[in-house]
Amino acid sequence: MIDFRYHIVSLISVFLALAVGIALGAGPLKETIGDTLTGQVEGLRAEKESLRSELDRTGGELAAADAFASASGERLLAGALTDRRVALVLVDDVPEDEVAALVERFTQAGAEISATVTVDAAWTDPAMATYRRTLAGTVMSYLDQPPAADAGADAELAEALVSGLVGADSAAPDALSENASSLLDVLAAGDRPLVSYAQDVTRPADAVVVVAGTPVEPADGDATAAPTPVTFDAQLALAAAAQRLSEGAVVAGTGTDGDDLVAAVRGDDALADSVTTVADVATVSGQVVVPLALAAAIADQPGHYGYGDGLQTLPPAVQLTPVDRTPVVPEADDAAAQSEVPDQAGGEG
Repeated sequence: MIDFRYHIVSLISVFLALAVGIALGAGPLKETIGDTLTGQVEGLRAEKESLRSELDRTGGELAAADAFASASGERLLAGALTDRRVALVLVDDVPEDEVAALVERFTQAGAEISATVTVDAAWTDPAMATYRRTLAGTVMSYLDQPPAADAGADAELAEALVSGLVGADSAAPDALSENASSLLDVLAAGDRPLVSYAQDVTRPADAVVVVAGTPVEPADGDATAAPTPVTFDAQLALAAAAQRLSEGAVVAGTGTDGDDLVAAVRGDDALADSVTTVADVATVSGQVVVPLALAAAIADQPGHYGYGDGLQTLPPAVQLTPVDRTPVVPEADDAAAQSEVPDQAGGEG
């Protein structure tokens, strides 16, 4: 059993050790300890300066690489997408400067951005699931190429959005069809619209680029903030619809962590071989690659581009056929025109 004397001895030992340490530190070991600490501080200071110099040098090299990619990009892109119309579909939080950079690259490639669409939170909000199913049933009547009967609400709404973006009036190919306009209006209607448009959409797109940003985290205290597995079903449905209904589709991602829509497309057996992807469009090189990748996709040469295992750095060079926007004459008019020919011939005879 520990008694009072034990505590006294322990306290005396502690004070003796402290006294010895102070005596040694202030006496024979003073110079040694001081020299050691001074050497360590100087070593750390030199290492810090070296790392700072290396960081500055690396930053300069990256800036030079970006400048080269930007300058060479203008030459690479020239004529790649002449007269093509491209719709940008933004998923999650895509920075405005990255969108502007992509628009500039498509312009350099000769393309026109016909629409910039933001897929709002209601598109995937679990609380809106019933509304989305009801809306999906409504928009089916406007679809010229409806999906399979068992496709589900995600696929039906994705097909509705893409159909609205690419649906051209056959008699006036530079304008949206009536059904396409109706689809875009329905999806953007209500207190919590599924999508929003940066400007009025009046011209149909030839191709679609889905740009996936950083997922928006639920606000603190929000009832929906409970951890849930990350799924990309609704976004994958958009990629599939874009590929099926347009000339070509690309899914581009701004993330680099490998757990994003781009990685989901590459890992999807039904999409990996048909839908083109581009990683990290936050970089200049990624932004240059997107229009080139879209041109290759239109030429039926899909691929996955970026830096990493299984990825290609640059899409193949392709020469696209010119866009044909010849109006389609209704069959009734053709029949009427043909019936007039023999009548005129008979009158002359």
